[in-house]
Amino acid sequence: MQLDLNLLTALDALLEEGSVAGAAARLHVTAPAMSRSLGRLRRTTGDQILVRTGRVMTPTPYAVAVREHVHDLVLQAQTVLAPSRELDLDSLDRTFTLRWHDSLVTLGGPTLLSAVRSQAPGVRLRFIAESSVDTPELRRAQVDLEANADRPATPDIRAEHVTESRHVIVVRQGHPLTRAGTVTAAQYAAAEHITVSRRGHLGNALDDAFTELGLSRQVVAAAPTEAAAFAFARDSDFLLTVPEITMRPAATAFGLTVLHLPVELPPAPVYLSWHQRYDSDPAHMWLRDLARTALRGPDGE
Repeated sequence: MQLDLNLLTALDALLEEGSVAGAAARLHVTAPAMSRSLGRLRRTTGDQILVRTGRVMTPTPYAVAVREHVHDLVLQAQTVLAPSRELDLDSLDRTFTLRWHDSLVTLGGPTLLSAVRSQAPGVRLRFIAESSVDTPELRRAQVDLEANADRPATPDIRAEHVTESRHVIVVRQGHPLTRAGTVTAAQYAAAEHITVSRRGHLGNALDDAFTELGLSRQVVAAAPTEAAAFAFARDSDFLLTVPEITMRPAATAFGLTVLHLPVELPPAPVYLSWHQRYDSDPAHMWLRDLARTALRGPDGE
């Protein structure tokens, strides 16, 4: 039997994506080309690999059994066939796509870009907005690095806990609560609130904390980004609750004041996430190191 590494790569993509279209997009080939690869795989293995169940494709028992082994083989082959592992930053010519929460772009983006430009002038960064729905771009190699508060649930996506931050209240300068000294839970609940949610959710973990205290709050709007929420808070008496670490870059720009949160909330985590195919990629490892430093902020928290 003649070994065809392209066929093995196609099998890996089909098993990870669960569809011909998804595998084609990941490997940057046409759907008909991927369909032909699936046909060859079926003839070679004597198994259907993926079978249609209603509107979706379902892996066969054989496919489920070999999925991890196939993926390991592809990673090993990529390592063996990769060019020199020495990283020459002066000659590195590469574009990285980063999907970060908007507040994290504000927090760490300028520091990261400055470090990249000083070390590898041929590298470009593409910061793209988060989607309102979960997307598979990390798995399809369309996004190189994510940064947000979510730990990925799929085993092929790596996640590193970079830092975390307590929550604080954000109000405009001169807000009535700034004259109250210590803000009580009752005063906080009685105010009108703005939430930050790219999906438009009006509620979050804060409401659970209020419920435990026998309180409830009035949320008047959900903003898709922290920057938009800061603008609402700057021009009104609305309250905003955000991680302190992401608040710092905006405090001066928006003329906002930070108050202590009178209810207990778990700290907000920051995760860096990437696909395992980049675990040992020197350029990606270099970028992750810079991103890690940038997201921890000037105090290195």
